Amino acid sequence: MLRKRSQIRDYHEEARLFRNRALVAFVGIIILVGALLSNLYHIQVNQYQDYKTRSNDNRIKVVPIAPNRGLIYDRNGVLLAENRPVFNLELIPEKIRDMDDTISRLQAFLEITPEQVERFHRERRHTRRFKSVPILTQLNEEQVASFAVNQHNFPGVSVSANLKRYYPYGEVLTHVIGYVSRINDRDIERLTREEKVANYQATRDIGKLGIERFYEDLLHGTAGYQEVEVNSRGRVIRTLKYVPPIPGRDIVLNLDIDLQLDVHKLMDSRRGSAVILDPEDNGVLAMVSSPSYDPNAFVHGISGKAYRALLEDKNRPLVNRATLGIYPPASTVKPFIAVAALQEGVITPKTTRNDPGYWRIPNSNTRPFRDWLAWGHGRVDIIKSIEESVDTFFYQIAYDMGIDRISQWMMMFGFGDYTGLDIFEESKANMPTREWKMARHKTPWYQGDTIPVGIGQGYWTATPMQIAKATSVVVNRGTRIAPHLLRATIVNGEKFEKHELEDIDTYTHPPIEGVEERYWDMAIEGMRLVNHGQKGTARRAFRNLGYESAGKSGTAQVFGLAEDEEYKAEELAEHLRDHALFTGFAPLDDPEVIVTIVLENAGGGSSHGAPVVRQLFDRAILGNPEEAEQ
Repeated sequence: MLRKRSQIRDYHEEARLFRNRALVAFVGIIILVGALLSNLYHIQVNQYQDYKTRSNDNRIKVVPIAPNRGLIYDRNGVLLAENRPVFNLELIPEKIRDMDDTISRLQAFLEITPEQVERFHRERRHTRRFKSVPILTQLNEEQVASFAVNQHNFPGVSVSANLKRYYPYGEVLTHVIGYVSRINDRDIERLTREEKVANYQATRDIGKLGIERFYEDLLHGTAGYQEVEVNSRGRVIRTLKYVPPIPGRDIVLNLDIDLQLDVHKLMDSRRGSAVILDPEDNGVLAMVSSPSYDPNAFVHGISGKAYRALLEDKNRPLVNRATLGIYPPASTVKPFIAVAALQEGVITPKTTRNDPGYWRIPNSNTRPFRDWLAWGHGRVDIIKSIEESVDTFFYQIAYDMGIDRISQWMMMFGFGDYTGLDIFEESKANMPTREWKMARHKTPWYQGDTIPVGIGQGYWTATPMQIAKATSVVVNRGTRIAPHLLRATIVNGEKFEKHELEDIDTYTHPPIEGVEERYWDMAIEGMRLVNHGQKGTARRAFRNLGYESAGKSGTAQVFGLAEDEEYKAEELAEHLRDHALFTGFAPLDDPEVIVTIVLENAGGGSSHGAPVVRQLFDRAILGNPEEAEQ
């Protein structure tokens, strides 16, 4: 009996314990279900918009669309840079059953190298199977036609077309227009820093040099985009929205391509450069650096071997000699120094000096500074000293003025600074000062350093563009205008005839004021006599010209001679021979062109530079060099 009661008691205890556990479990389930329902409400109601946006981001993609690049014209509407269709052979892996067999059959009638096949497989591994991968680029018309005949045998293989930059005049304009090439990491860093990278999401090429680089923002345009719906594998199902890109603006340059071609032909691949300016506004009519190279090779990606060949070429075709070539300006600076000396009162219009063929620093035993004419020019004034390029006259001017006043004046003519030309590839060269020498050579400026500066030698260096700009200051009697290539822009799609000239701020510096008009006239008269005087250094080149012109020759020494040593070009290695320089303008009374030329290691400026300038004057003014000789 007691045992039975004990069993009943145990049964009730277990039942009570079970009920308690069941109750706790039920309460726990209720709490968990409540938490689940609360979380579902939070997700489905409170965070609905957030998850909807995330879903759309996975479902809807924004695909950027690259704009067409603006075209480049010369002043007469001749196309200098255009966009041409380029055909590529592309394969879609998803639609091809046997890739190796397909490529093998394509190689039977198309020239596909093992390197191109390897590049295709490498790119294919990083591309979705339903997207096309190029195996052969830049197909010619024969290759396109050959594939078109056999296309039915190649499912999943097609020819696509896109636009690529093309420069029809090749090496003639490389250093002016530059080129575009594939965007690299440095470009991305710069675009990110300038907050422009979003506009280049679909763009493959960017301006690397010259006009293409300087006016990149104008030429590139604004990217468009399309919103597309994609499935879970990223395949486009449909287009939801399309915003077209805005093409870049077309650019019109001051260049005259016919004149540019004439200059390039006259340079005949010789090392040197030539600049032709319109003195009215310093528009660049022609700018040639020789030798040059074909920019089209860079557009499609130049090979490492070809690029190394350009880098190692001793003639340095990659350098734009017109703006980066640094030379002693030599005697081309004598008209500029004459104006400064007259205005400073160092000389007067009536000052005359006897030239025995040498000049020595007063009260010194230093070696004499020689004139180019060993027996001297006799008694000369400032005009005759420009006409005959009398070195001793300008040695004395340099001695009397001192380096401080010379450098101050020549900087006003534009030396030692950027000209303001609208390309980035430009050097300041060097207008020496006391401070410059101390910083560079850690030695003070000596009186003997000043004397060769008076004839454009010594520490003084300049670019051909700087010399041309300084010549324009004389022509315009103190007005300082920056040379510029841009003439106008055109809204893409508009005809060339509708272009309007840009309001370009060419007057980048205040004019040189206070100089008496007669001092400018004297410098110009001296330059006129250089070409037409009885003893003008360039008179032979400008004989029977038919119109008057003005100029100044220069012969830049590459190395110094000992006091008793005679210069003999034929006995020197070519790279040690003098540079030939010449700068001038024509016609005299109403100048239409300013021409500056530098021929490296060619010899005398009057004997080698002047004849080339004479031909360029004839071409620019008469329209045909042969007409001037008849």
